[in-house]
Amino acid sequence: MSGGQYYAEATPEESWDVLLSEPGAALVDVRTTAEWAFVGLPDLSGAGASLLRVEWQSYPAMQLNPAFVETVDRELRAAGSGPGSPIFFICRSGARSAAAAAAMTAAGYSRCYNVAGGFEGNRDASGHRGTVEGWKSADLPWVQS
Repeated sequence: MSGGQYYAEATPEESWDVLLSEPGAALVDVRTTAEWAFVGLPDLSGAGASLLRVEWQSYPAMQLNPAFVETVDRELRAAGSGPGSPIFFICRSGARSAAAAAAMTAAGYSRCYNVAGGFEGNRDASGHRGTVEGWKSADLPWVQS
């Protein structure tokens, strides 16, 4: 499926499969520090891939992180990933991560994917997240502090 300003959308399951199988693949969680602490994080400990945490926007003001591209580039290179590696971006439901994937594509990364549905996805009929789409709903590994 076409992603427009970034390489493509990927389901959480497709993302996990590549993170497991392709050297240099990485997942960049662009949510806020508060979300990482209180909602949880993808657990890549069994995947052999890197999980980077770099806020796209800072809580509570939700201002864009002016050093996002430079920080992600530096951390990806330190983790052994490069501009041709598959890089997956995830947020709560897919909006911030789409913007982050587009920013890294503009910076020269050619295989940026937005994880469709994000970590928690949209709300279900009861108003709860994590049950209808996203990483948690796909029953992929995650941890909570």
